[in-house]
Amino acid sequence: METTTFNQAIAAGYSQQSLRSSVFKKFLTWSEGQQQNRLLWLGIALSAHGCIITPLTVMAVLLAGTNMYLFILTIVAMGASLVTNLAALPTRITIPVFILTTLIDIAIIFSCVFMGLDIAKTYI
Repeated sequence: METTTFNQAIAAGYSQQSLRSSVFKKFLTWSEGQQQNRLLWLGIALSAHGCIITPLTVMAVLLAGTNMYLFILTIVAMGASLVTNLAALPTRITIPVFILTTLIDIAIIFSCVFMGLDIAKTYI
C-alpha cells in the first residue's frame, strides 16, 4: 500500500504566473529591439514633428483663436520629442515619447476643430 503525503508549506508559496504579457510590455520589448535603428527613429521623430505635425498644430491653434494654453502645449510636445532624441536616450524611451507627443498634437488639432477654425480669428 502506497502513502501519499502533501506538504502544506510548499503549496502555500505556490503562485501561478500568467503566460500572457500585456500589450505595453510587448511594445517596450519591440522598442528595445529597435535600438539598432535609433538614427532612423531620430530622423522620423524630428522630421515628422518639426516639418509636419507641429506646424499643422500651430496653424490649427492660430485659426482657432490663438489659445495660449494650446500653443504652449504644442511647443512643449515638440520640445519633449526633441529633447529625448537629442539626449540620445534609448529607443524604449524615445519611441513612446514620440507616439505620446503625436497623440497630444492630434488631440490639440481635434480640440481646435471643435472650437471652430476661422481665418478671421487670427487677426483678433
